[in-house]
Amino acid sequence: MYDVACVGILVADAICKEVNKLPEKGKLALIDSVKLYNGGCAMSAAINMSVLGSKTAMVGKIGDDGFGSYLKGVLVDKGVNIDGLVVEKGGDTSASVVVVDSSGERSFLHCKGTNNTFCYDDVNFDVIENSRIVFVAGAMLMSKFDGEDCAKMLKKAKEMGKITALDTAWDDSGRWMEVLKPCLPYVDYFIPSIEEAIELAGGETDHEKIAECFFDCGVKHVAIKVGKDGSFVKESRDSKGIYVAPFMREKPVDTTGAGDSWCSGFLHGIAMGKTMEESALIGNAVGAHIIMAVGATTGIVPYAEIEKFIEENRK
Repeated sequence: MYDVACVGILVADAICKEVNKLPEKGKLALIDSVKLYNGGCAMSAAINMSVLGSKTAMVGKIGDDGFGSYLKGVLVDKGVNIDGLVVEKGGDTSASVVVVDSSGERSFLHCKGTNNTFCYDDVNFDVIENSRIVFVAGAMLMSKFDGEDCAKMLKKAKEMGKITALDTAWDDSGRWMEVLKPCLPYVDYFIPSIEEAIELAGGETDHEKIAECFFDCGVKHVAIKVGKDGSFVKESRDSKGIYVAPFMREKPVDTTGAGDSWCSGFLHGIAMGKTMEESALIGNAVGAHIIMAVGATTGIVPYAEIEKFIEENRK
């Protein structure tokens, strides 16, 4: 039995640093490094939770190209089950160019690739059946799966008795709630970033009111990543929302994967039977580790080290 099946996007990340401005057209600029890392919300979460100590499985799609072989190899090396990983013949594995500036902030140039062809028929429900939690990561970046396919998969997962969770990505197409609303009645834990949550809530900025908007759509529990302010969790419509303070670290090296790492820590906590507040604290601690190394999963450490870090640094 897997603790978490991560359903969604896998991405090969070519990380370029430090880039404080782009060269003029036709010109060249020198940077310190270009390195290849694994990325993508679902893959990062699967790897992070595996390192933390959860048993995880990956459900998604890659191409039969060099990037795909690289990502598949990383998953196997990190102990993630790949029975749900589909390889599309002739497909182009999704890839990003991640531009990191001197402050550690990142910008993305993204090609959807095989994430764009992933659909309901690609989901291995034997893996879903053998998992306690089903986590959709990268919603808004899977054109065929977003919306009705995702809702259909989550509905079936709930009928199978699974705990469900969903995190969004930034929707460059501007569809937002039009795509997501059919999915939300089947989501137990909705865990977006504050920027995405504001868009989904029609511009509302008050965290309590944002959560109420999601409860109106059928979500059972809401947790919002609020960046430098940590996280905000609300167990139910009638409960009071709780702010969980972040852990202060030195200047970040690279914020790539910070949100995904928070989700990883949070869901690892839920898988262990922790409360939402306790799980959010774990998420904050895992996020604090990720930003201190280049790459979406490089800074992850086993849960025993996270637990010690929390004990030593909690205010």
